[in-house]
Amino acid sequence: MSSQRISAPNKKSLQTHLQALLQDYEASQIFVLCDENSLRHCVSILQDCHPVFRESERIVCLPAGDEHKNIESLCKVWQALSQGKATRKALLINVGGGMISDLGGFAAASFKRGIDFMNIPTTLLSCVDAALGGKTGINFNGLKNEVGAFCPAKAVIIHTPFFDSLDWANRCSGYAEMLKHGLLSSVEHWNEVLSLDLDHCQTEAFGEAVLHSMLVKENIVQQDPTEKGLRKALNLGHTIGHAFESLSHHRKEPVLHGFAVAWGLVCELYLSAKLLQFPHARLQEAITCIKETYGAFHFTCEDYPFLLEAMHHDKKNHDAAIRFALLSDIGNIHIDQSAEEKLIAESLDFYRDVFGI
Repeated sequence: MSSQRISAPNKKSLQTHLQALLQDYEASQIFVLCDENSLRHCVSILQDCHPVFRESERIVCLPAGDEHKNIESLCKVWQALSQGKATRKALLINVGGGMISDLGGFAAASFKRGIDFMNIPTTLLSCVDAALGGKTGINFNGLKNEVGAFCPAKAVIIHTPFFDSLDWANRCSGYAEMLKHGLLSSVEHWNEVLSLDLDHCQTEAFGEAVLHSMLVKENIVQQDPTEKGLRKALNLGHTIGHAFESLSHHRKEPVLHGFAVAWGLVCELYLSAKLLQFPHARLQEAITCIKETYGAFHFTCEDYPFLLEAMHHDKKNHDAAIRFALLSDIGNIHIDQSAEEKLIAESLDFYRDVFGI
């Protein structure tokens, strides 16, 4: 279930790769999905690469933001494909961040029981996470990625100049997944990620770190495409992080996915320290980086029941227990770890203490 990953560092290589990939599809059967931000900043760059990016009737544009990764947006994509007379030989090109690649991949996987799609990630988060690995889906009933399917993209095209258009918050959002990959990988990669300067995304060092981060995920996915075992490691920080994200949507004050994951890492590394003796010094390194980069997510003990209920809905659970991917050290992964609600609440207390809330 792996996708062809293509690096296109400049416009000429982007054009060459796109033309080669699209030559096997009829022009009338190629469709583009984007959001308002990628339409404004990125689709215009792609217009010289292929005529489809200049044909408004072939472009489906959604409002930006993860709160729009829902059934209504999915129906809009299905409707556009149907009205455009898409057949099973159609191709959907997803140009955007994680919301677009997740939703667009699911739209393609389910339309006529499956059409081809490719991802052109335009955010750091999508590049190192959502565009890779074949996970697709939408949020449903207030829960993150509650409905979806495993379906790999035909290709993932990486064009790093797109990251220049990102604001600071969206760079930080992608950086959180790089922190996670560093923790899952090695001390060397962890230190590499910690040393990055988010103000300079076009440096050689940053590009190498992004590549290393992508390879961490690709290696895990290749070993376990459908998340039966090792791939669950990629959920480090996500069980509690998704609960934070769900709470933010419940409040109608949505936070970016990467911010929620970063905050979730603090809690889950605390659980790792309690249950598996994850080194205290490494925990402090992570806390220092995350506090400086992401600030704090504010919640009180009155929010604990909502957060715990959200964790019980996590897809990794296969019984009444809440399951986590935890670490005994950097690179030493332990999947399917359970924690009692009392200890999870203790991790939330720890979070509030270290962030001073």
